[in-house]
Amino acid sequence: MPQEQNVMPLPPSEPDDQPQQGLALQLMELLAIPTFVLDGAGQVLIWNRACERLTGVPAVSVLGTDQHWRCFYSLPRPTLADLVLRAREFDVPQLYDQHVRRSADGAGLTAQNWCDMPRLGLRRYLAADASPIRDAAGTLVAVIETLRDMTDEKQAQLALEQLATRDGLTGLANRRCFDTTLQAEWQRALRQQQPLSLLMVDVDNFKQYNDAYGHLGGDECLQRIAAAVASEMRANDLVARYGGEEFAVILPNQALKGAAIVAERIRCRVEQLQLPNTASHVTVSIGAATALPAPHNEISQLIGTADAALYRAKHMGRNRISLTEAWDWTEKKLAQS
Repeated sequence: MPQEQNVMPLPPSEPDDQPQQGLALQLMELLAIPTFVLDGAGQVLIWNRACERLTGVPAVSVLGTDQHWRCFYSLPRPTLADLVLRAREFDVPQLYDQHVRRSADGAGLTAQNWCDMPRLGLRRYLAADASPIRDAAGTLVAVIETLRDMTDEKQAQLALEQLATRDGLTGLANRRCFDTTLQAEWQRALRQQQPLSLLMVDVDNFKQYNDAYGHLGGDECLQRIAAAVASEMRANDLVARYGGEEFAVILPNQALKGAAIVAERIRCRVEQLQLPNTASHVTVSIGAATALPAPHNEISQLIGTADAALYRAKHMGRNRISLTEAWDWTEKKLAQS
């Protein structure tokens, strides 16, 4: 029985062209690189075997249709080939990851993004190259798209990024991530004229705990406190290990009253852990500061104010919170938030 073809019949051509055309189709069919071709109407003309293996969709299901998007996405969405066919290259940045550029020949597009792969039930990160095919008169007659599965490379990259931004002991954001996020949230608060709050959280008498239970016990203590602090965060908040036994919490669009509520919840949550420490239990002291950023103010002022509030909480007996407006001129505005 002859093998089923993954190619729709092509338009009639000159007799001399037919052998070359047939050879080209056979080569494309056997190509190890997943490849499909759309005709000028956006219907699938070629869907090679490698494309079948990548998507789990047999050619017979898509040939002659414009439903090829279903092989990659759960919801209707153009493929890169569709964008080339419709001259919609300006839509590429909105539909694909930021690594988008014109192809080497200047005529096509190259992009990368995550695909749902509904037939396989697997999410894959694919790199796509789409180029136009024109006839002798320069008319666009088809678009060819080739695909590369870069899932392993992407996951390795994400793992490295995770290592670069996460604290190895607690799994919280590290100091580098904190600095970057605080800068970004400061700029956003400045643009939107919203308050920005910062909590500095320090474990009370942590040296005594380390002396009593050793470094392994101290590490476990920090891990449990980190989890307790993180459990009180909203989706857009950030908690980071600031250094040693100190944590920092960024609270975007949160006035001082709201920051105080979060700080008190954190203090109570840690106290409820009932971690023994000499004569009592492990507790935390928290300094809170809020500012309404302005062009002439600096982030260092917010950090310094929160640090000063933390020092006051320690001086007043520990296991408590201390609140401070970052600057006097913000007091009226922040009190009304």
